Amino acid sequence: MTEQSRRNTKQKKKFNPFFIVILLLILLIAGGAFFAYHLQSEKKQAAREQVVKDFTTYLAEGKYDKIPSTLLVDTAQRNGYSKKEISEKYQTIFTAIEAKNIKLSDLKITAGKNDQYQVTYELSLSTAMGQLKNLKYQTYLAYENNEPKLEWGPNLIFPQMSGKDKVSLTVDAPVRGQILDRNNQPLAENGTLKQLGVVPQKLGEGSEKEKNIAAIAQIYDLTEKQITQALAQSWVKPDYFVPLKIVDEAKSLPTGASIQEITGRKYPLGAAAAQLVGYLGKITAEDLEKHPELTSDGEIGRAGLEATYDEKLRGTAGGKLAITDEAGNEKSVLLETKKKDGESIHLTIDSSLQELAYNALANQAGATVVSAPKTGDLLALVSSPSYDPNKMTNGISQKEYDAYEKDSKKPFLNRLVTGYAPGSTFKTITAAIGLDNGSLDPNQKVAINGLKWQQDSSWGDYYVTRVSDVPSVNLKDALVYSDNIYMAQATLKMGEKAFRAGLDQFIFGEGLDLPLAMNPAQISNEKSFDSKILLADTGYGQGQLLINPIQQATMYSVFANQGTLVYPKLIKDAKTKEKEAVVKAASVAQINEDLQAVVTDPNGTAHSLSSLGFSLAAKTGTAEIKEKQDEKGQENSFLLAYEGEGSSYLFISMLEDRQENESATQLAPSVLQYLHDHY
Repeated sequence: MTEQSRRNTKQKKKFNPFFIVILLLILLIAGGAFFAYHLQSEKKQAAREQVVKDFTTYLAEGKYDKIPSTLLVDTAQRNGYSKKEISEKYQTIFTAIEAKNIKLSDLKITAGKNDQYQVTYELSLSTAMGQLKNLKYQTYLAYENNEPKLEWGPNLIFPQMSGKDKVSLTVDAPVRGQILDRNNQPLAENGTLKQLGVVPQKLGEGSEKEKNIAAIAQIYDLTEKQITQALAQSWVKPDYFVPLKIVDEAKSLPTGASIQEITGRKYPLGAAAAQLVGYLGKITAEDLEKHPELTSDGEIGRAGLEATYDEKLRGTAGGKLAITDEAGNEKSVLLETKKKDGESIHLTIDSSLQELAYNALANQAGATVVSAPKTGDLLALVSSPSYDPNKMTNGISQKEYDAYEKDSKKPFLNRLVTGYAPGSTFKTITAAIGLDNGSLDPNQKVAINGLKWQQDSSWGDYYVTRVSDVPSVNLKDALVYSDNIYMAQATLKMGEKAFRAGLDQFIFGEGLDLPLAMNPAQISNEKSFDSKILLADTGYGQGQLLINPIQQATMYSVFANQGTLVYPKLIKDAKTKEKEAVVKAASVAQINEDLQAVVTDPNGTAHSLSSLGFSLAAKTGTAEIKEKQDEKGQENSFLLAYEGEGSSYLFISMLEDRQENESATQLAPSVLQYLHDHY
């Protein structure tokens, strides 16, 4: 290496560290500037996006008067509108089409020329006749006093609009399907209703108006606040009819009030079928979230079959949402559908029987189920007390609703699907299982002393009790006198394994193919009793058994079908489903003979039914609910009745918390007479 080269190399070595520091400083400054610029740019972009979000939020929340605050100052004038006219146009259109659930998506803002920015976004919203999805909007944004603002035109109402265009909405509402009984009689129908309303300009002014409003409120069980709130709605005009409530009859009409006839939902049986049929309610924003195909001014099933089959019953609304020019000539169609009327539901219910069975319970807490045991048809499904579905659908006052809520008998509780211990009616099943497995000899007399019994001292203070002190009891005696001690001993003798094997032939733990929500029937809380006391109690229908009245009727169908269990059905054209040989035919014959004696024998617990003058097989039952054995608890009374082998009907009735000298048997004769005459 030459001397010159060495000198050059040394110079480079001396220069490099300084150069690197300078370079790093330059890069750091440049990076900071870039970061600051990028951060500032992000803030500006966020502000531009926010003005679009503010615009659409005001639209979604109905704050139309705030929309001009997001727009360029002269944008209204350049499009032939004032700021007030823009607000009013949005309010008129979006109120008329009942716009709801307005959602912004796919917002994009890109830089254009002359410090303007191109803005594109999509909106989706629900209207009175359906959903509008992914409407594509386009405008631009510019700065005014260093604040981003939007350029407005009618195309920001709907993309197809321009100039003085209008929006036209025509709705063709579907006819809701009916709910019909087995004879095509309506349980839910569309009929003519009387609607009370007021015409604002006829109410007068000042004190006269207040006086008329007070008179209307008093006569028709409304509050003055309800009327003034109705009058304050945004769509109301002086000569419009403003609806207030559906009324049963037109009473005196104070000045300003009038009655109009409208088509609405009616329930001819009222409370007698309310727990089964249900009722309708106004569609809410929450409903629209779940079902965007709904129209916001419609009704939806809120309970019972109206709710279960709502989609089938309601059909699909039709109509047209269109853009027209100022003269009303159609320019483009935003949304158009053809209506599809709802389908009717045909039930197995006999409406005459339904009403009779409801009235027979005399507004007491209870339930009645009547089935056709050979087909599974449910002929009557009654829960009492109940509520008026006409009021629930067409307008119920707070006073009336509070009366239902505070009623100790719980009219909103559907006792048809509530599980109960079935009491002594269940002895029929225990006896059938014992006969089938050979552990029970129907002719063997069992000596029983006194009115209480326990297996041994390990039961402590617990005793099985009975009502009649009969010293020697066979199966027929046990059913006639409803002897708990006999049945407890028979159950202990067969043992838990054999008893559960027999019970498993029935429907415990199974879901039923019915449009009614219910828990499966239960034998016990756990898979094993782990207690001789619980085993004994279950044998005579108490313990931890939980079986609702529909499930009871299903299980007891074996006694009218030579041991075949027939599953229940509520829809008329549903197929009949069976489970064969649940109980042996010989065991069924023995039970039927003994249950006829429950009616014919003067000592029988259902002997009062013999006065009807026709042959009946019956079993009564009482299930007591109490905390301690030596205290008086709530008693639920049951009656199972049918006309023996091959009966065309099977009747189950339950009276909840029965009082002294009351029973389900006392309330049954009128219904049983109807069944004998018609089935």
